[in-house]
Amino acid sequence: MESFSGNNARSSKQDRTLVIMAKAPRPGTVKTRLTPGLSPEIVTAFYCCLLDDTLALARSLKKARVEVAIMCPESDVNELAQLAGDEVSVVAQNGEGLAAGLTSVFSHFTENQRHVIAFNSDSPHLPASVLEGAFETLDAHDLVVGPTHDGGYYLVGAKTSHPTLFAGDGMGTASALERLLSRARALELSIAFANHFYDIDVADDLTQLAAELRLAPARAPRTAAWLREWELAAPLKTSTKEL
Repeated sequence: MESFSGNNARSSKQDRTLVIMAKAPRPGTVKTRLTPGLSPEIVTAFYCCLLDDTLALARSLKKARVEVAIMCPESDVNELAQLAGDEVSVVAQNGEGLAAGLTSVFSHFTENQRHVIAFNSDSPHLPASVLEGAFETLDAHDLVVGPTHDGGYYLVGAKTSHPTLFAGDGMGTASALERLLSRARALELSIAFANHFYDIDVADDLTQLAAELRLAPARAPRTAAWLREWELAAPLKTSTKEL
């Protein structure tokens, strides 16, 4: 393994930015695939917890000298800036949709080969070591991707802007990862992978997260507390319906 001097290592770590892809928590606009079983208001409250814990996870990387930012639709900037606080920069994306947001991340933040990772706002239970490892991976690769078990990805990192990397359809579908990798190979980018993981899209994901956070609530404390209340309320709601 190539060695680095202390000064070079410190310089590398200062050139790292973790960008959270987020939306303002408004009913009917966030985590909509959960709404068949939960009301938009409940889903929005849950999303607030996810976002809060995701920001806490991101801030925990300060020891690795990682700057934290949020990329979001222009209409959400002021609301998210209030939620995130002064230490997190909030930037409006160019265009609409996730593909436009990801393209905006790397066009905005990758200057002077800066290591940039775009991370979703609904995986606060991810170990911080995975994010730290993804930044390290960019030392030797053009692209790092964190695949999800449903065919998507929860993070993508690069150190140069590639405007066509997220072009086309397929974002948020079971073929999202496959399409990303196909475009990356067409650009002749070297690709590395972070650990497989899961984000919170459907009811089964919610159940899995609740089970994990019962055992380790400190990984995402606000989300864990919300899930405890949700699990306690669920049997009551079911019994009320039966009456």
